[in-house]
Amino acid sequence: MREKTGREFSGRAENGRRFHGFYERRGYGVRVLSAFAVFMVTLMSLGGCQMREYGKIDLTQAGEEASFAEKSQSEAFVERVVAEKETREIRITAEPLAVVSTAAEIVKGPGESAGAEAEIQADVQSEAQTDLQSETVALDPSWKYADFAKITSGTATLYRSEEENRVGKVVCVNAGHGTSGGSSVKTQCHPDGTPKVTGGTTSAGSTTAVAVSGGMQFADGTAEAEVTLALALVLKEELLARGYDVLMIRESSDIQLDNIARTVIANNAADCHIALHWDSTSSDKGAFYMSVPDVASYRAMEPVASHWQEHHALGESLIAGLIGAGVKIFSGGSMAMDLTQTSYSTVPSVDIELGDKVSDHSAAALNVLAEGLADGVERFFGE
Repeated sequence: MREKTGREFSGRAENGRRFHGFYERRGYGVRVLSAFAVFMVTLMSLGGCQMREYGKIDLTQAGEEASFAEKSQSEAFVERVVAEKETREIRITAEPLAVVSTAAEIVKGPGESAGAEAEIQADVQSEAQTDLQSETVALDPSWKYADFAKITSGTATLYRSEEENRVGKVVCVNAGHGTSGGSSVKTQCHPDGTPKVTGGTTSAGSTTAVAVSGGMQFADGTAEAEVTLALALVLKEELLARGYDVLMIRESSDIQLDNIARTVIANNAADCHIALHWDSTSSDKGAFYMSVPDVASYRAMEPVASHWQEHHALGESLIAGLIGAGVKIFSGGSMAMDLTQTSYSTVPSVDIELGDKVSDHSAAALNVLAEGLADGVERFFGE
């Protein structure tokens, strides 16, 4: 008998009979055995005998064998089972992913909510993400500018698109904020030690800035870090579907990577770097990207000197994509800002603000933003 693996489920059918079993995860999907199918096979094979307790089901891949052993408190049933050597082998075929909701309906008992279905579907989505080809990317101390980072114990994840139309480009999606303790650590603003040329979270003239700020709160009390993460996850799926590989800097509420570490990882593992943010104003100002200040000394500093025009090109492309998706745009779509991110970037890189404290950040709004940003990425790479 194959050893049971996977997630256990149980429930009660309309006639009060209990079911218990497992669904097993294999390869790039989840194959789920319909409890109803097993129930019908059992009824036919046992000639209508009553199941007074529950059987155990071992689910396997399509075409593999599983055993179905039953017990009953009824003496007559026990005698019959013993007479038939207590177990019988049956051949079953695992249902495809489409039957997940059907299986969930069957395993729910009388009076139970749809929670069982939601739980199974959530597991399917989680497993689907896990099944993507991926690799962990840690900060390599030998990478250029890595020694300027202070918070470095976290890791990013690189996902490979499995679409036939793979583009062969890696997009770094950086969900802004989300580093516990980041605001209590300071990092150097510029690699050459010169002071900031504009204000912002850190004032002009400063030579150090908070490693990762905590972010603002929306008018409804939602933390910015929570919304940037939600958008990052939606954008990830949109880009993968379009054939882009995606480097996810953060996929949880906390990642121990400061802004320099995030930037250096993107420099070495991606073809462009998009940091997602919302502004701290309360005017529903619309989206814009942080452009490189037109200050001669700053634009002459490396790596800014070699890449600032690429940063602008990426920012303009993203704004064009958002405009096409119907997203409100602030002013001309950009605001000059001396940022740690662009000060250390060696690939096209922008901080893009998708609105502010009072902007719509519902699921529907995030879907529109993700579509617009993905359109902008395609525009930038000439797809």
